[in-house]
Amino acid sequence: MWYNYIGDTMEMNKKEFVTIDDQIKILRNKGLVINNESIAKDVLLRENYFFINGYRTPFYTKNKKFSKGTTFEELYSLFLFDRDLRNTLFKNLLIVENNIKSIISYTMSKKYGYREKDYLKVSNFTPDIKEQRRVNDVIDKMKRQIRVNGSKHTATLHYINNYGYIPMWILVKVLSFGIINELYGILKNDDKKEICDVYGVTIDEMEIYLSILSNYRNLCAHEDIVYEHRTQKEIPDTIYHNKLKINKVDGLYKYGKNDIFALIIILKIMLTKNRFNDMMFEINEEIKKLYFNLKSIPHQKIYEILGFPINYNDITNI
Repeated sequence: MWYNYIGDTMEMNKKEFVTIDDQIKILRNKGLVINNESIAKDVLLRENYFFINGYRTPFYTKNKKFSKGTTFEELYSLFLFDRDLRNTLFKNLLIVENNIKSIISYTMSKKYGYREKDYLKVSNFTPDIKEQRRVNDVIDKMKRQIRVNGSKHTATLHYINNYGYIPMWILVKVLSFGIINELYGILKNDDKKEICDVYGVTIDEMEIYLSILSNYRNLCAHEDIVYEHRTQKEIPDTIYHNKLKINKVDGLYKYGKNDIFALIIILKIMLTKNRFNDMMFEINEEIKKLYFNLKSIPHQKIYEILGFPINYNDITNI
């Protein structure tokens, strides 16, 4: 990308094209130390000023200037940390997504059959009259995916050509996590409970977990900023909040409710022990790398933005 649009350029309210040289000037005018201009220009060209500038929050003061001594290298290190964190989370979110799809499809196929005309009957879902429009909407979305993607994927095409139908365990492969989230929402409570029992959580907890997992999955897939993200929904208190002795403010846990650590707690519950520990090892290494490059701000500031308690890694031993 050879151009960028900058919203706050020279305190202007309009967006306009700005050259790489002018981007450097803007950053320096805001107090950012740029030790190697050539490297900085190359990074801005390859990564985009807009995205790099999106990581200024921890280094920024109230008067919209960088804290004294903040370097471009630090800003870029945070950008790279978020990229690594996002990639680590994403691959584990995909594992959870695949697992939950498998469990839901197994539960429904066992009870309702393996042909679309069997497992997509309205009677298979919640009988709540208030939810009937929602039920029909989700079923329509699933049928639409069969029409649109049936001939585009090897597995679905194989079943259509050879058997004339697509079983649930194949259909879920072409359903988005968002639709899976909606599908769970319209299941009968008995079916929800069977799914939740696999993870040892309640029906309501699973609904919240799936919503948050879907939210982070989309953020990761679209390479949005992840490390400081907060979700609209909060997870209920867990044994992990208690055993880690997370601080409370006004009776509410300070961390692990709607932040990255809340996602970590969900993944602790839904990943296998070995997979979760491998993920935490990767995250620890990414944090160590970031801390080595941070000089102008206290490391605790990053913990707070992530929503991590100081003893966050002890969750692996619980």
